Amino acid sequence: MKNNLKNSKRIVIKVGTSTLTYENGNLNLGLISKLAWVLTDLKNQGKDVILVTSGAIGVGSKKLGFKQRPKETKEKQAAAAIGQAELMHIYQNAFSTFGCFVAQILLTKDDFEIEQRKINTQNTLNTLLKYEIIPIINANDTISTYEIEFSDNDSLSASVAVLSGADLLMILSDIDAFYTANPKNNPNAKRIAYVEKITDKIMNMGEDKGSEFSVGGMKTKLQAGLVCAKAGIKMAILNGDNPMNITEVLAGADIGTIFG
Repeated sequence: MKNNLKNSKRIVIKVGTSTLTYENGNLNLGLISKLAWVLTDLKNQGKDVILVTSGAIGVGSKKLGFKQRPKETKEKQAAAAIGQAELMHIYQNAFSTFGCFVAQILLTKDDFEIEQRKINTQNTLNTLLKYEIIPIINANDTISTYEIEFSDNDSLSASVAVLSGADLLMILSDIDAFYTANPKNNPNAKRIAYVEKITDKIMNMGEDKGSEFSVGGMKTKLQAGLVCAKAGIKMAILNGDNPMNITEVLAGADIGTIFG
């Protein structure tokens, strides 16, 4: 398994709202800079790197003065429109520091389900990667509501992994692995290092609970794992507080949880 991860050529990294932001909703600029450094270094090694990001609604909500994630869909979409522009600007600045170019792609479910749009998306991704540009993907929340209501882009990241023919999906979370119980409120919770198959028992161990500015929980990550498993793609859940975990798990470190 460790060799399989090390040899992964095309990698999708998903970073969630709770990882990108502080509890008060402000962006964690230091973490974004470290993430940019790690992903640029992976690209320099010859790997194809795709970043799936959340955070637009969280950033926009903060700009609008909301204390928590808005409840009305139209407010979520407005927050996404505001937050996406700032989020992409920050990513561009962070990656350019290390000489890396990035590109923005906003997707909806139709881009995966309508054949011509699916082909167009694949062509765009492959061309960007050919020219060593890191695509930064987010859901087009201003016109589509599935991701903002349900999964904080966990579902999107799995769909991107399948569409792009990735070898590995890494989900960066505010929890450092998959546990037998929620380690935030159960001191007896034990880390599960490897899950060969996501069974009903495993699914029942997931808990859907995000931060005040996100909606993703462990169950949505497990659902993403099911999508990846059907396509023969490995998945890892890692603590996103330290982006170096990406490099370490590829080097064989026993951290996080590996699926598949």
